[in-house]
Amino acid sequence: MLQRTSLFLALLILASCSKPIPTLEGVDLSKWKDDKNACSGNRAAMATALKTEAQKLKGLSEMDVVDLLGRPDENELYKRNQKFFYYYLTAGPDCPQHGPVPQKLILRFNAMGFAQLVSIEGN
Repeated sequence: MLQRTSLFLALLILASCSKPIPTLEGVDLSKWKDDKNACSGNRAAMATALKTEAQKLKGLSEMDVVDLLGRPDENELYKRNQKFFYYYLTAGPDCPQHGPVPQKLILRFNAMGFAQLVSIEGN
């Protein structure tokens, strides 16, 4: 009986720690994922919607973000096991035609692997 109760409590705690994957209104995720580095311009068309929905990404795990937005265009491992994901909203440096400072979505993950900071920078 004690083992069942302990198992139930452990599962309850684990379930309460995970955040459900949100829906991002105005963001077509299939077009988003197909527009790697924002070279096609599809992400730029969704930039305004993403700005209003970006805070929904806060608290998600790295894997949840990858499931939702696809693999990041760039990532960076920082000190203390922090990680940054970068998704370009306007044509990134790997695109044939790109501007001097591309606009990008930046997610910083803490050492536990959860999005701690979500911001949009650039033009």
